[in-house]
Amino acid sequence: MAEELGRIQKPSVEEFREGKKLVFVPLLFAPGEEADVVEKVNRYWDQVDTHIANLEAKLGEVKKVFHEMVHAGGEEGAKAVEELNKGSHRIVRSRMAQGAELEPLEDGELLNEFVDWNRCLLIGLQSQAATSKVYEFYMEAQKKRNEHMAKRIEEALGEGGVGLLLMREGHQVQFPADVQVFYVSPPALDEIRRWLRDMAAQAQRPSPEGAEEAAAGEKAETEERSDAEDTSQPEGSEAQ
Repeated sequence: MAEELGRIQKPSVEEFREGKKLVFVPLLFAPGEEADVVEKVNRYWDQVDTHIANLEAKLGEVKKVFHEMVHAGGEEGAKAVEELNKGSHRIVRSRMAQGAELEPLEDGELLNEFVDWNRCLLIGLQSQAATSKVYEFYMEAQKKRNEHMAKRIEEALGEGGVGLLLMREGHQVQFPADVQVFYVSPPALDEIRRWLRDMAAQAQRPSPEGAEEAAAGEKAETEERSDAEDTSQPEGSEAQ
């Protein structure tokens, strides 16, 4: 059975010493500036660096580096990465220092189009017809963008070698069938996922103060309704 395109698997590295290899690192942005959040994210990038080094010891050194949202290579691209993400910039710089090349992954025009349509959706439109049309343009730009990135990775890796891709999870890029993808998932990634789930669940639960205010409001509303019912009875009659 043919291998499914785009599927990320965790094969034994000893089986794939030849051919094209791509190390996939989930691109993670700090979801806040609190000290504990920053510590978790920094620990994640430290562990990512270690995992990549372990893979390089078995697969060979990374020769090509790709970064989502970056359409320039070399020093210009590295500066763009620094503006996007300090953690991934550290990873990119360390590989460049070892001789790896930062390759332009994105097409600049397609990226700008994708970002612009996304902004339109985030702003929100009054017309449902206009929203549907913008979403259609957004999906088309995303499709073209994904196809371009897959093609760039295939071309840059050539006949073989090891590449490093830093990209957000949930992407829809379908990697070529002849590229073996190695997913980097250090323990800190699961820790951050759990933390984000806990924060989301906590945000959905009312605070004690909010619960008290809601209860007081309901009580007052009930009392007002009861008073209104009492005063609505004609004089000399009794409420049933």
